[in-house]
Amino acid sequence: MQKDTVVILDFGSQYNQLIARRVRECKVYSVLIPYSASIEKIKSYNPKAIILTGGPASVSEKGSPKANPEIFRLGVPVLGICYGMQFTAYALGGKVGKSKKREYGYAELILNKKERFFAGFQKKEKVWMSHGDKVQEKPKGFIILARTKNSHIASMADPKKKIYGVQFHPEVIHTQKGMQIFKNFLYDIAGLKPTWTMASFIKNSIEEIRAKAGREKVVLGLSGGVDSSVAAVLLDRAIGSRLHCIFVDNGLLRKYEREYVEGVFKKHFRINLHVVKSEKRVLGRLKGVSDPERKRRIIGSEFIRVFEEESKKLGNVKFLGQGTLYPDVIESVSAKGGPSATIKTHHNVGGLPKKMNLKLIEPLRGLFKDEVRLLGKELRLPDSMVYRQPFPGPGLAVRIIGNVTKERLEILRNADLIVQEEMEKYAGYKNIWQSFAVLLPVKSVGVMGDKRTYESVVALRVVTSQDAMTADWAKVPYEILGRISNRIINEVKGVNRVVYDISSKPPATIEWE
Repeated sequence: MQKDTVVILDFGSQYNQLIARRVRECKVYSVLIPYSASIEKIKSYNPKAIILTGGPASVSEKGSPKANPEIFRLGVPVLGICYGMQFTAYALGGKVGKSKKREYGYAELILNKKERFFAGFQKKEKVWMSHGDKVQEKPKGFIILARTKNSHIASMADPKKKIYGVQFHPEVIHTQKGMQIFKNFLYDIAGLKPTWTMASFIKNSIEEIRAKAGREKVVLGLSGGVDSSVAAVLLDRAIGSRLHCIFVDNGLLRKYEREYVEGVFKKHFRINLHVVKSEKRVLGRLKGVSDPERKRRIIGSEFIRVFEEESKKLGNVKFLGQGTLYPDVIESVSAKGGPSATIKTHHNVGGLPKKMNLKLIEPLRGLFKDEVRLLGKELRLPDSMVYRQPFPGPGLAVRIIGNVTKERLEILRNADLIVQEEMEKYAGYKNIWQSFAVLLPVKSVGVMGDKRTYESVVALRVVTSQDAMTADWAKVPYEILGRISNRIINEVKGVNRVVYDISSKPPATIEWE
């Protein structure tokens, strides 16, 4: 458990994870838990401050999310953001009601008086609003810190009890001095220090891993992606030769992927790496299968079988290491109480059957993706590994629309290599979330060497994103797109047309399947 922790209570805001990340960018550790968490649960974190997120509900509605008011009597500073401020007012005797005019987008914040919470702010600042309700009357003991044209209470506080509220969203980049709000609250109000770094994380994690694993063996499914790679190196630092990494080459990987992973982990880090080839059995089961969900299930189940077989060869293994990240495990509930729709099944390469009775070691389960990259740099992984783009667990099978065959895999593998080579030359490559080729189940007429061709079509997908929850198609310079298209058509046998996907997420997903 981290020494200094900020507990963030989630009321269903679309920005909830962003708040947690902003706190961590201030080098202070944070955890995100449901608004309904018990006081005992909150106390178990020994919080040094509490932040209440925004949310889509109206606090006066029946059944709207409400935290236990005891949080205001724990003696720790509290910051309410948007709905969080409205709940603060409601719980402490103020009045919240519908705003005559919905306030969405930029607003001019006008400070009523100077207070350390707004240190570094001018009299007027631009902030980002998104609310239909507002605090109409402040609770007893509170003062009004700021207003906007539409909300006469845009920020309020009880400085003696260190309870603060803002109607705007400091966590989004649109609020120009949003990070200053977090720094003022965390450093000046809560008295926290910026001590949570990747170096301190490594030190604490190694101690925790050694305490948990003892002298036992740990097996880890290494995919070659950033998460499992960083987890592998961290575990190696902690337990050395007792770590056994299993890399499954199922025939659905990128060109030269196995050689790359072996070079990094066997030769550079000298980690115990077991490479298993299962292409024949996987492609055999995928024969004639075009449904993407069936593909994922088949690939996932085959991985489990192969992983299980290889693990048994290692003898008595007690622990399974995984590169699970914080967004995968955050306890979260819908503010309206409804379930989220399953868009597509995600394949966790480390998943194993319960019958194996392995205990989990997940050293990254408290980190976001950008933090994992920072950790990778601290652990001295090569940049080519640290900044690798996400790659789907089922591999190229879900980038081949329709049936997966050895021939179609070879076409896509060669096209994908060209995409990677050309995109890595692009000056803005580090701002790209993913760039890849998709093989479509259609053919088109073309003319090559004065002859008619009827060959496959490759779609190019390049997106920008912060966390894959939303994404936009990248405005890649035409000369780069032209070079990729020209190379694929000229160098990849069986392709005569390249198209560019200009769909955003939502409504589309990043991957095609």
